[in-house]
Amino acid sequence: MKRFLPWIIGAVVIFALYSFFKGINNTAVVLNQNVEQSWGDVQTAYQRRNDLIGNLVNTVKGAAEFEKSTLTAVIEARSKATSVRIDPTNITAEQLQEFNKAQSGVSSSLSRLLVTVEAYPDLKANQNFLKLQDELASTENQILTARTRFNEAVKPYNSHIKTFPNSLFAGVFGFKEKVYFSAVDGADRPVEVKF
Repeated sequence: MKRFLPWIIGAVVIFALYSFFKGINNTAVVLNQNVEQSWGDVQTAYQRRNDLIGNLVNTVKGAAEFEKSTLTAVIEARSKATSVRIDPTNITAEQLQEFNKAQSGVSSSLSRLLVTVEAYPDLKANQNFLKLQDELASTENQILTARTRFNEAVKPYNSHIKTFPNSLFAGVFGFKEKVYFSAVDGADRPVEVKF
């Protein structure tokens, strides 16, 4: 029995090390998948808003002739917002800032559009327009929720890969820190609507 004792101890140590490293890697993989799913939810919420904008613009366009510059600004902001693509496996602070800037342009343009519509009583009473307004408000809430959940998914992932001893091995396994959504510059000030 004594001659097998070193082999048994060696096997136990190897199994313990294997379990330890497997735990670090597998937990990081699961948490990373949660981050990627949350990012997909963020993109879905923004896509819903972009899809609704086309319907809103067409409804307003068909019901009223108003300042072309406002309509053009909404269409251009939507186009810019849909052109920004981010790889969820490698999100950088710069990419997230560019994404936030594009989405902020959409929000600002929509605000101007909705204020412009106030001058058109027939349009304000139009059921299609009212429904679209409700959908946009709902979508903005979904975007806020999706962004919050994204940040909630990033926190345990970052905590896992940055705590000791995981931090020693996370880089070896290819796991890097993820960035959080943060407010865009000027988000602390009220939206200024100009015509």
